[in-house]
Formats: sequence, C-alpha cells, structure tokens
Amino acid sequence: MDTTIEVAGLRKRFGQSLAVDGLSFTARPGQVTGFVGPNGAGKSTTMRMLLGLDSPDEGRALIGGRAYRDLRTPLFEVGALLDAAAVHPHRKGRDHLLWLAHSHGLPTRRVDEILELVGLSGAGRRRAGGYSLGMRQRLGIAVAMLGDPPVLLFDEPVNGLDPEGVRWIRGLLRAMAADGRTVLVSSHLMSELEDSADHLVVVGRGRLISDTSVAALLERASDGRVAVRTTARTQAIAALSGAGGEVAATGPDALTVSGLPSERVVALLTSYGVPFSEVSAHRATLEEAYMELTRDAEEFRAVAADGGFAPHPGED
Repeated sequence: MDTTIEVAGLRKRFGQSLAVDGLSFTARPGQVTGFVGPNGAGKSTTMRMLLGLDSPDEGRALIGGRAYRDLRTPLFEVGALLDAAAVHPHRKGRDHLLWLAHSHGLPTRRVDEILELVGLSGAGRRRAGGYSLGMRQRLGIAVAMLGDPPVLLFDEPVNGLDPEGVRWIRGLLRAMAADGRTVLVSSHLMSELEDSADHLVVVGRGRLISDTSVAALLERASDGRVAVRTTARTQAIAALSGAGGEVAATGPDALTVSGLPSERVVALLTSYGVPFSEVSAHRATLEEAYMELTRDAEEFRAVAADGGFAPHPGED
C-alpha cells in the first residue's frame, strides 16, 4: 500500500482561534519526519485531523491517498500515540493490549512480544493507574505498534522518558524508518530529533515555516565561522588576516575566523609554522536552527518581570 502522509491546504478553526491555517506538507516512507513548532503551533490538531478525530474546515489530511475513516483495518495500517493517558487506570497494561489484539484477531503472543519490545514485560500485569508517565508512554507506543503498521504517528513520544528511554525511542524511530515505514513525530524538543529525524516540517501559528531535510536546515543555519585554539595568537592573526580572513580574539588562546573555510585555515597555519590545538568549523545545532526559524512564531513567551517570569499576553 502507499504509505505517504499528505496534508494539503488544511485549515481548522476553534471559535475565534485559527489553529491550522492552510497547512500543506508530505511525510514519505523510509524516513523519520519531525513535525515541529512552538506550543500552540497546530501540531496536535493536525495529527488529530490525520486520524479523523477532528474534521478540517478546509483541505485534506490523507494517509496513502485515503482518509483515516476509510481505512478498512486501521490497526494494521496506521499506529498512533497522541495521549499516553488514554487508558483506563484500573486496567492492567497487558489486558489493555489483549483486548485490542483479540478484537483484531491477533494472537496473545503478539502482546507479549510488544511488551518485551517496549520494555514493559515486568510491568504488564500491573494496573495502568500505577504507571509513571514514562511507562504510560511505553504502553502507548506498544498500542501503536501492536498491528505492525507501516505508518506511525507519535505526538511528543519522549515525554516522561528517562535518558535510557529517550535513547531507546531514538533508535526505535530510526529502525522503523529503515524498515521502510512512514514515521511522523511531533515535538518541540529539537535535541530529541537531531539524531533521529531525516526531514523536518516546521510550523508556527498554524502555518508552514519550513519543509526541508535536517541536513539542509543545518547547512543554512551554520554561519561559516571557524574556531581556532593556538598558543601563538599574534602570529595566527597575522597569517589568517593576510589571507583575507576576518579574525576576532575570543580568549587568551582562542580565535574566531570568518571568510576562510576550516581546510584553508589549517593549511595557512601549517605553512606559517603556527602551532594550534584546534580548528573546527562552527556547526549549528538543530535547536539553534529551529529557534532562528520560529522566533517570530511563538504563541507563548515568558518575559522577565520584577525578577521573575510573566506569561505572554493571552496565555492561560
């Protein structure tokens, strides 16, 4: 089946609030697509429309060319985690998976396989109401993967996970994409996507800001500066300035060079016999690139006031 996720001209209003405003993007098989933006950007609303939980006012949200409501066996076609708390607190984790499995003809062994995969084998017979947030996240991921679907949608999947859990979910996302699945992950934490996402769809105030590969975004955000660490600062400045570089001293043994690539900096210092212990090109982090893109699209912004923080006007 075609597993491409397609959002085209999507618009959704709640009262006076325009949550999604003409949004269009595509998430393709074989890659992890990060769906990112500040709080209030419309990410969760878009994912709810993809899953038929909200109806768009305009546009379409399709999976494999079909609306979610038209899928004949959705458990086997699309897996989703939107709300980790969406489980009865008195039901045991394993029983929660069992009723879903049996209602779709899946054997009991599939439940036990999934519990082991998400690290809940030892907690499957405990009531979900006693689970930590991280454990509920793992149970929600287990539900999403129960039917072994080729399309997966996760909304903030690392919430509540400990460092080991965060590393596990990164590896899981990469493995699912490598298996040819379409993986759409909503998040506002760039550090959790930098090592797992292949492509980014950046939104703000319900509108598309950027639709690009992670590599391209980082390349654009990197500014070409080169950091140099040397015990012969004066000689280094002379050698690099003479070749057209703009050099600024940033510490007793540290320089920042603009206008020369790192390979040229190394060659110049070597040819002039200038000792150095570091030459490294500045490489923007995904968080830096994201903050630059979304700085004018934040719905909520804390500002210092009277020694503390105050909500942005309009924040509850």
